[in-house]
Amino acid sequence: MTEESGLALERLIAAFHEHYLIARAGDQADAESLVAAEEALRDAFFTYDDELFTRFGVELPFDLLDDEFDDEEDDLEEEEAEDGDDGFIDVDD
Repeated sequence: MTEESGLALERLIAAFHEHYLIARAGDQADAESLVAAEEALRDAFFTYDDELFTRFGVELPFDLLDDEFDDEEDDLEEEEAEDGDDGFIDVDD
């Protein structure tokens, strides 16, 4: 592993650890600290993912989707539900 990739991995592990330390406080966790830890973890993940792909052509076996993608998917599902029967004929009909 090249030095930059190794550093990206170390930052990702450190970000996981920091997030864990804050999250284990549960309801007593400082909300701002938790948000900052989540953002740092997200950034470290994407940096590591980018390093792996750029240097080695390897992708991680999972992706993080942003909230915007989830909102678009929810909107699409709502539109489909509102459309009702679009003239679609089910095989069982």
